[in-house]
Amino acid sequence: MNQDLRRKTSGADLTGADLAGANLIGADLKSADLTGADLSGVDLTGACLTGADLTEANLTEANLTRADLSRAYLRQADLREANLTEANLTEANLRETDLTRANLYGAYLRQADLSRAYLRGAYLTGADLRITDFTEANLHAANLRKADLREANFNGANLTGADLSGANFCNANIYTTNFNKADFRGAVFSHLIIKQGPIRSDGFQ
Repeated sequence: MNQDLRRKTSGADLTGADLAGANLIGADLKSADLTGADLSGVDLTGACLTGADLTEANLTEANLTRADLSRAYLRQADLREANLTEANLTEANLRETDLTRANLYGAYLRQADLSRAYLRGAYLTGADLRITDFTEANLHAANLRKADLREANFNGANLTGADLSGANFCNANIYTTNFNKADFRGAVFSHLIIKQGPIRSDGFQ
């Protein structure tokens, strides 16, 4: 089964499949339907999941290092403690997804939808989060050191206790964002969107 899935299986119907702990390194699952599948502990290092549907899939502790999840649909998926180091999640739908303590070091999430996502304690150091939607997302105690957050939308997001040191917030929307006890050291805040329009700032520490 694992050998078959590592071959080209793009567009496959794997709805509700039990693939827990499987070795799927480098698998081609482009546009596959994995709705509700159990992928807990799966090794998907370098796998292609472009445009795949992972709605409500269980990906707890899965290894997705350098996997391609661009334009994938992961709404309400469980990615707690998953390893997404340098994964490509460009334009992915992660709305209401649970990424508690997930490792997203150096990941690419440009224009991704993370609205109402749960990222408590997530590791996003050096991640590309340009134009990403964090509307009402929970980033309590998340690590966003040196993350690129230009033009990101944090409307109503919770960044209580987050590490934002060295992060770039240029042109970001921080209307009603909760920054209580966040670490801003070295962060860049300029041309911010607050309430009805942009304000100019030289940044603050």
